[in-house]
Parts: sequence; C-alpha cells; structure tokens
Amino acid sequence: MARFRINRLRTWLILLPAMLLLAVIYWVSVTVEPPTQKVDGKQRHDPDFFVENFSATTLTEQGIPRFTMSAAKMLHYPDDDSTHLETIQLASVQPDRPTLRIFALNGTLSDKGEEVFLRDQVQIIREDSGKQSDMKFTTTFLHVIPDLNIAKTDQAVTLIDGNNTVHAVGMVLDHSARTINLLNLVRSEYAPVKK
Repeated sequence: MARFRINRLRTWLILLPAMLLLAVIYWVSVTVEPPTQKVDGKQRHDPDFFVENFSATTLTEQGIPRFTMSAAKMLHYPDDDSTHLETIQLASVQPDRPTLRIFALNGTLSDKGEEVFLRDQVQIIREDSGKQSDMKFTTTFLHVIPDLNIAKTDQAVTLIDGNNTVHAVGMVLDHSARTINLLNLVRSEYAPVKK
C-alpha cells in the first residue's frame, strides 16, 4: 500500500512542473493580450439608412417652389453623422430668374442640410433667359449654399457662354444678385461664328 502511494506521488511530481508551466503560459497570455473590444454600429462606417431615387423641394413662404434636389441614392452614416449623395441634380427656380441647374456624380450634405458639397464631373447650367443664351460651367468641386443662392469653388472652372470660353481658378456665383466672380488666372477664348 505504501509502495502504491509512493508511485502515485512520483507521478504527480512529474506532472507538477508541466502544470506549473501551463499556468504561467495562461497567466502571461491573459496579461499581455489586450481585451477584445466589442464594436457596435456607431463605431463602424456603415449606413444606418439609405434612400434611392429621392426628390425634395424647398418652398417659399407663399408655397412656391424655390429649390429642388434629387439624387439616385442618399446614404446616412451615424458614426460621423454624414450624408452622402450619388448622381445629384439641384435646381434653383425663381420666377424672376433663369433656372439654374447643377449636376454632379457625388456629394455630401452638411449635418443640418444647409450646405451641399459636390464632387466629380460638376456642371452648372444657367438656362436661356430670352435675353441671354445658356451658360455652362464645369468644375471638379462645388460648394452650394441654397438658402443664399450661392455656389462657389476654389478649383479650376470653365465657363462656356455662346462663342466665349473662359477658364479660371476659383469662382463665386451669386444667383440672386446675378453675379459671377472669377477669382484667379482668368483667361478667355473667343471663337467667331463661321459663315
């Protein structure tokens, strides 16, 4: 019986260093590895809602359409409260002004929707007013403030008005005041009509 206990004790003594080594390895792994963090939807850049083929109209106090916006897709991201737009069309419609239409492939809205930032193949078309022909602008970026009827850019812009083509860097278009300010490096080309 005593011999059985001694053999059993020897077996445990042989296993004791291995068990201590496993305990140390476990302790090191727990203290060295950072705890895994659970990531919720607010920490990821995933949309919480999207709308396809939407259109919105801003009215005057008299209920007359003043500004319209439409897009193929609108996505809202809760992590930074941003709203992204794809294939956008804006229009400023006022009874005493020619309609101003703006197109772009991509854009974002400010957090309160008061400003629109357009990118990629941006075009502005001021329609024929009867007194003036169509006017077309192209640029890569445009900052639109609908409540003020202002569109501006600090990027290269090209203006085509009839036979005139004007290139510049930077522009402020005030549709209410009917002014266009070209800011830097302005150069003009005139192509006479061929008879």
